[in-house]
Amino acid sequence: MSPRHFLTLKDLTSDELKQLLRRASELKKIHREGTLFQPLKGRVLAMIFEKSSTRTRVSFEAGMAQFGGHALFLSSRDTQLGRGEPVEDSARVISSMVDAVMIRTFDHETVETFAKYSSVPVINALTDDYHPCQLLADMQTYQEHRGSIEGKKVVWVGDGNNMCHSYINAAALLNFQLVVACPAGYEPNAELLAEHSDRVTVLHDAQEAAQNADLIVTDVFASMGQEDEQDQRVKDFDGFQVNANLMAQANQDALFMHCLPAHRGEEVSADVMDRSDSVVWDEAENRLHAQKALLEFLLCR
Repeated sequence: MSPRHFLTLKDLTSDELKQLLRRASELKKIHREGTLFQPLKGRVLAMIFEKSSTRTRVSFEAGMAQFGGHALFLSSRDTQLGRGEPVEDSARVISSMVDAVMIRTFDHETVETFAKYSSVPVINALTDDYHPCQLLADMQTYQEHRGSIEGKKVVWVGDGNNMCHSYINAAALLNFQLVVACPAGYEPNAELLAEHSDRVTVLHDAQEAAQNADLIVTDVFASMGQEDEQDQRVKDFDGFQVNANLMAQANQDALFMHCLPAHRGEEVSADVMDRSDSVVWDEAENRLHAQKALLEFLLCR
């Protein structure tokens, strides 16, 4: 049987995604009850990191441990990938020794090539184009706090980056409307927008975009690898901070999310991070439970 990969949310059907989100909440309950559940006993996950991480590493490593398995941390300094070995060669070798591979890297083509030559499931733990694992946690969090996200209005405030692209995919699979509020020149991928024009609207005014929102989401202005653009981006994103005034435009029961780490005082004000309608800490914890559901889905078929 060919392995199932998870490179973008579109690798799941709508029904599979909904079931996975339900399962994530079930696994969260099992964990909090202290019930021993080890469906991956004796299984090994290779974790390849070319980008630094806190939540991704801790959640996958803890998840495998809780499932009775083991996770191997491999930085670019620790493998031949970092010394120029072709991705396809590394994929053949590593996948012959482990049960799944998680990759956090820059170029999305890297995970696509790795998956093509891998004999085991490959998980995209972040590329410059997509961050599907974070969307699993975000959608689980919304569902736990407000129920189904179908038909809701979600507002993305900030750069049209990998998170934004994954929100576009989520809108298609879970049937919600997405409004992207960004400065001119920072729009998400044009082809992705065209493909989902029935679901996604782009506005260049954050206040207008936030009107009647059910969920407002943001991310740092400059992602990893864009540090040299930080000063210019802070200027360009003037007026796109999520603060109390912006949240006031949303519906009364709207939630705020951020994938973290956050730059308080830049893309989000400190008071919004700590408000009762901010669910960023639940969102972060749910990386663990959503990814456990994903691992179970990919490895226990």
